[in-house]
Amino acid sequence: MSEGRNRRRLLLALPLALVAALLAAPAARAGLLFPESGGSPNADSIHTLYVMVFILALFIFVGVEGTLLWALFKFKAKKGATAAQIHGNTKLEIGWTLGAFVILLFITVFTFIQLPSIKNPKPSLIDENGRELTAQVDGMQVAATNQSTPKGPTMTIEVNGQQYVWRYLYPGQDQLLTYTDMVVPVGMTVLLDITADDVVHSWWIPKLGGKMDAVPGYTNKLWFRIPPDAIPEGQKQVVYTGQCAELCGRNHANMYGRVIGMRMADYKKWYADKVQQLKTAETDVAEQQKKLTEQESQGGDE
Repeated sequence: MSEGRNRRRLLLALPLALVAALLAAPAARAGLLFPESGGSPNADSIHTLYVMVFILALFIFVGVEGTLLWALFKFKAKKGATAAQIHGNTKLEIGWTLGAFVILLFITVFTFIQLPSIKNPKPSLIDENGRELTAQVDGMQVAATNQSTPKGPTMTIEVNGQQYVWRYLYPGQDQLLTYTDMVVPVGMTVLLDITADDVVHSWWIPKLGGKMDAVPGYTNKLWFRIPPDAIPEGQKQVVYTGQCAELCGRNHANMYGRVIGMRMADYKKWYADKVQQLKTAETDVAEQQKKLTEQESQGGDE
């Protein structure tokens, strides 16, 4: 087989392997061209900002490349013709400098307009019992701290990254801990306090908005609110998947995370069942330890 044929096959195999690798990692792709959205208001704002910048960049790309191609064909070399020697064009240089400034100014202004809707949590749409609250809390002023806290009910969950699993601590006296799966009521604004125990991780559920680093010794803030109508008709929950977005060790690729949205009644049932399961497990372990102690004691007496 000739060397040229091998080289052509290698050149064809490389892009195919790259495409296959991308298709095999849907969570990392997080949308083919644009960020995923629809799972939370901040994700929608990120998507809007991304699309605006993409469209603007597309117009600029087409304009620049179109002008370049037009110039290449218009002024291509011809027999007997001598190319004009041009040394700068002051008007043209000032024009594209001002044009670039205006484009950057527009992107900056639009970004700062969108930024509050990405950073500041919106109020919950429901109260602690699942009743709608939209009319009472929309438009209320919010307090200013590291992350604005809207008035009305919210749920704060502590997110802790550990090699290679996510741990969630729920509010309340039960001190409920879960791993990998975070279950929340839809319509409720969920505030996240994100940290880590060992190395730097990054919590990211693409459809729920931006990602946030989990850094040992620091607490970073993030939020989301799943729309009540996100649960498909006839089903009890909606599931959003994600993965650690910071290379955190050799098993980083296995550090998955899921957020499961339920209606308030289903969430309360899940919470009560989970607390009961843990209490039952603790009781069983205590009884087993007691039996082992008694057996060891009896063995010692013999």
